Amino acid sequence: MESPIQKPPTISILSNMWIVLPIGALILAITTTNLLLLDYVHVFTSILWTGTDIFMAFLLGPILRKVSLSTHKEIISWLMPKMVFYMPTVASVTTTAGYFLASKMGLITVEPPVVYWIITVLIIVTVMLIQGLGILLPTNIRVYYELREKEPDMTKIQRLMRRYVKVVATQAILHFVIIFIMANFATGFFFR
Repeated sequence: MESPIQKPPTISILSNMWIVLPIGALILAITTTNLLLLDYVHVFTSILWTGTDIFMAFLLGPILRKVSLSTHKEIISWLMPKMVFYMPTVASVTTTAGYFLASKMGLITVEPPVVYWIITVLIIVTVMLIQGLGILLPTNIRVYYELREKEPDMTKIQRLMRRYVKVVATQAILHFVIIFIMANFATGFFFR
């Protein structure tokens, strides 16, 4: 027996209550000054952030360009209400945990060469923040509301999603640069 077709979700904090988990873990790690937990929260949420950017840019994006408009609409209608909360949460928790972790590890310094790498990371994170809050989040919301129209403009949605995927691909590349820098911090390479 086939299950009835469900209506796509609305943008709702109640249907995205899972965000209290990473935020709560971050608060717990900061308030208890547990370096291991702080490192875990930072690494785990950065994996979620990086993995999602890579998935969206290099797997889902190309697939969405090949499927029918109705399939495209169906996927995006279900995905966007989650992405509106998911990406800002994992990005902000990753960044905040990274700052506190760097501070606890004594990496917030003006001593060369560490200061140059910290400045590089700050520039990259700032670019990603501007892209995320200035392009990706508004695009998610615009696509979501366009899809809720009686007659959605699929050409407009496709145009918005092409830009979205390009920005996410840029973010995926920036993630690789940050991972390179973080791996060097983790191994102590910059301190030699």
